[in-house]
Amino acid sequence: MVDDDLLEPVWSVLLTASQHIDRLDAEVLLAHHLGCSRMEMLLDPARRVNGRGLPTLLARRMRGEPVAYITGHREFWSLDLVVTPDVLIPRPDSETLIEAAVEYFLERAPPRKILDLGTGSGALLLAALSQWPQATGVGIDASEAALAVARRNAQRLNSGERAAFGIGDWHGDGGTHDLILCNPPYVATGETLPRGVLDWEPHAALFAGADGLDDYRAIAPSLGAQLGDGGVACVEIGATQGEAVTALFTGPGMRVDMRHDLAGLPRCLIVTK
Repeated sequence: MVDDDLLEPVWSVLLTASQHIDRLDAEVLLAHHLGCSRMEMLLDPARRVNGRGLPTLLARRMRGEPVAYITGHREFWSLDLVVTPDVLIPRPDSETLIEAAVEYFLERAPPRKILDLGTGSGALLLAALSQWPQATGVGIDASEAALAVARRNAQRLNSGERAAFGIGDWHGDGGTHDLILCNPPYVATGETLPRGVLDWEPHAALFAGADGLDDYRAIAPSLGAQLGDGGVACVEIGATQGEAVTALFTGPGMRVDMRHDLAGLPRCLIVTK
């Protein structure tokens, strides 16, 4: 039994916590501490809670650890994904790739075979499988630790029978696909990044050479061969890389278009043949 003297109203705990960290972060961490959703907690501000244990979570955030790694979860395309420091934290900007794919297939037969190159947590592949329930997909990554996270997410989301994951590189699985999704490393070595990214997220999934284009150079030559007839590849790019990456992917029989994210920045190349 919890001593009533240890209980405080949610609003009081949040007030104290938000003196140390961002208010939204405080809300997410307290909801995690309580084992409920943030919305459920906020709808009951007078709820009395035991704040013991929360200081440990706050201390981790104050050291710069990303909230997603503290809670072990991140939402992407309305999916609740498990994340660990073995994978990049899925970001809303990457949903631009799914949006571009949805638009592409509006007037076409839906994709049946999906490939996610550099799958990480499996976010893009699992979002696509949730969008197209009849599709199956393959996620490829160079990190076995990342693939373990992706497999766990597939099982949690009841997509385990439709999603396969394996070690590999940008050459894929040797087959052709209706939809290829790819969010490769594209940060230039030495580029300044927020502390929470640089100190915590896996560098192998971030950095791509002196100009940030090394992985695009590796992807471009074999991408067309992995696309089936009428297929499309949606490739994430950095906000300043549109022209350079478009040039790398433009070749005989290949067409490249661009889609911007919600901030109006170039974010996704749409590659067809």
